[in-house]
Amino acid sequence: MTSNAACIFCKIIKGDIPSFKLFESERILAFMDIQPLAQGHALIIPKTHAVKLHDVPDTELEAILPVAKKIATAVGCTDYNVLQNNGRIAHQIVDHVHFHVIPKPDEKQGLGVGWPAQETDMEKIKGVWEEVKAKM
Repeated sequence: MTSNAACIFCKIIKGDIPSFKLFESERILAFMDIQPLAQGHALIIPKTHAVKLHDVPDTELEAILPVAKKIATAVGCTDYNVLQNNGRIAHQIVDHVHFHVIPKPDEKQGLGVGWPAQETDMEKIKGVWEEVKAKM
C-alpha cells in the first residue's frame, strides 16, 4: 500500500484526519462525505494512493462495489448514483481515487447530471469498438 503525505485521503486512512468511518478493511475505507450532496452521501477509497482508476490494484477495486451496495442498502435509498471521476476536466478534485455513493431522494438533492448524447453513427462506433477491443 502506497501513500502520499500531502493527500487528504491518505491522511484520513492514517488517522491523521478524523472521519465518520462506515467500513474498513486491509484494502479499502468507506466514510461519510463532509460536503454531501444528500443525506447519506459516502465515499469509498482504496488504501493504495492512486490518482486514477487504472492505477488502482485490482484487488482493491474488487472490494469496492460490494461496499457501495451495502452503503446504498443501509442508507435506504431507492434511487442513487455511484460516481467515480478521473482527471480535472472529468471533475476529479482530490487526486486519490474515490467512489461516491450519492442518494437521490428527490430532484433537488443528490447528483444533477447532464447527458449530452452524440448522434448515433454506427460506423464510427464500430471503428472505436475495433480499436478498443484490440487493446484489451
